[in-house]
Amino acid sequence: MKLDDLQATLGVRFNDPALLLEALTHRSYLNEHAGEELSDYERLEFLGDAILEFITGEMLFRRFPELDEGELTRLRSALVRTEALAELARAVDLGDHIRMGKGEIRNGGRNRDSTLCRAFEAVVGAVYLDQGVDAVRDLVIPRLTTLQHKVIQEALNKDPRSRLQEWSQAELEIVPDFVVKSVTGPDHDRRYLVEVQLNGVPIANGTGNTIRSAGQEGAANALRQIELGLIDMAALRDASG
Repeated sequence: MKLDDLQATLGVRFNDPALLLEALTHRSYLNEHAGEELSDYERLEFLGDAILEFITGEMLFRRFPELDEGELTRLRSALVRTEALAELARAVDLGDHIRMGKGEIRNGGRNRDSTLCRAFEAVVGAVYLDQGVDAVRDLVIPRLTTLQHKVIQEALNKDPRSRLQEWSQAELEIVPDFVVKSVTGPDHDRRYLVEVQLNGVPIANGTGNTIRSAGQEGAANALRQIELGLIDMAALRDASG
């Protein structure tokens, strides 16, 4: 593993290379080097995740004054999701530089989206500690800008049901249920009432002349409540227990 090569690719020269080395150390490597004083990247990942959320939100806020809160949130989520950050990690060959156990390597760990995403977040955390937030901006904003052109239309145009599914899988590790509660009207003018549930907890309703349209309206209403902070996340997580 040549740290000089990675630093050249990143465009960052660390004052404390030990920070970069920590950011590149997978937990499995520690398991195989128990006698050494080592730390894995998980604490730096925690820090980097928060910094990326902030910098990405700031960038989008300044670039898209016409977008509302919900649209900005969807764009930010698209840019910092696991698959997107893994793509940024692959662009700098980060997987080749991660220190990991032999078993993890054999199982494809160097190319796993979740591992690459977490390592990239850890590198961001390391850059922040080493050189501050401006250095992080220099590192990530050009890369996020390139990625932005790829994901922006997908993020803004995605239908409410798909967006709700993505959110619930990310936050609760479940998919929402769409339950038909009633069907009214004559055959030529049916009206469907669909209830959106998360972990069996009713969140919102939608109506429409097809089950699909009622579900889309219900998902849009659920997303609106989420964006307004009206969803009791603790209760939803307890319901899954």
